[in-house]
Amino acid sequence: MRLRKIVHVDMDAFYASVEQRDRPELKGRPVVVAWKGPRSVVCAASYEARKFGIRSAMAAVTAERLCPQAVFTPPDFPRYREVSRAVRAIFQRHTALVEPLSLDEAYLDVTHELTGLPTATATAKAIRQAIRDETALTASAGVAPNKFLAKIASDWKKPDGLFVIQPHEIEGFLAPLPVGKLPGVGQMTGEALAEMGIATVGDLRARPLVELEARFGKFGRRLHDLSLGRDESPVEPDRPVKSVSSETTFENDLPLEALPPTLEKLARQVWEATRRRDRAGRTITLKLKTGDFRTVTRRVTPAHPPASAAELAGHALALLEQFVEGRALRFRLAGVGVSNFPEDDEESPQTVLFENPA
Repeated sequence: MRLRKIVHVDMDAFYASVEQRDRPELKGRPVVVAWKGPRSVVCAASYEARKFGIRSAMAAVTAERLCPQAVFTPPDFPRYREVSRAVRAIFQRHTALVEPLSLDEAYLDVTHELTGLPTATATAKAIRQAIRDETALTASAGVAPNKFLAKIASDWKKPDGLFVIQPHEIEGFLAPLPVGKLPGVGQMTGEALAEMGIATVGDLRARPLVELEARFGKFGRRLHDLSLGRDESPVEPDRPVKSVSSETTFENDLPLEALPPTLEKLARQVWEATRRRDRAGRTITLKLKTGDFRTVTRRVTPAHPPASAAELAGHALALLEQFVEGRALRFRLAGVGVSNFPEDDEESPQTVLFENPA
């Protein structure tokens, strides 16, 4: 196994922390970054708000019920992006190998560190201090020989913490962890593992590879490798986006015939986002979520990518016509996306542009 020096940096409650930094009256108070409204979701919550059980992606009305005294503030993404760029500039002083995962976290390969610091731990300390000095924010960091372990480590001493996993500590560190800590192990895989009597990474490690492959196919080998702390995936700077989409949640459920204006607006947003990246996706996807939270999608791959926002919208509206069964339904969310870019690879991420509830 090739040993790299990987640092995973994760800003602490990023959006909420920026709000608290820029508005001193919010310091020490429970802050929830979310649009007001019955269909809004929480974008971020300060640690003071998290004590009440508030978390990202929770319905804003639920957050308000859990903590009536919380301060709700709408997100300011241009400001968050500006701070994110400043943090990324700090990363790039130490390595050109920076793989952003979002505005508030990134992997860094510091195997060949640019400033001459002797260890990845020293680099992580220097980065965290620079973030504190230059942005007045805090970040947590994990240091390990690979990406998978570094990400787990960064969460170990949050907030404002640093945790290091040395190569000789890997197997002992992993053994007692619940299998749900492994990337790719969601609810369904977790339940399947539980049926096999596997609850911890140590339990998983004890099972023969052939048994895991028989049950999970190729992912069985991945599980086996992760249980041993193996992850050969490199840090990939400037990874191409695999898909771009825009979604909006409606204030009230809408019938199918009321959706075209929203789809045209979403198509324009997606078109502008793809133009900024100078990319053209061939596959157009329409996503709708019903009032009872059932998600339905339709997609089409025309012979040529859309050449304009209007053409993209036309494809989305044509897909809408396929929802014959939707005439009697009402919808709480609509989304338009493009994918299937010529230079796509299997590991490329997805960009989703969320809108304020309509």
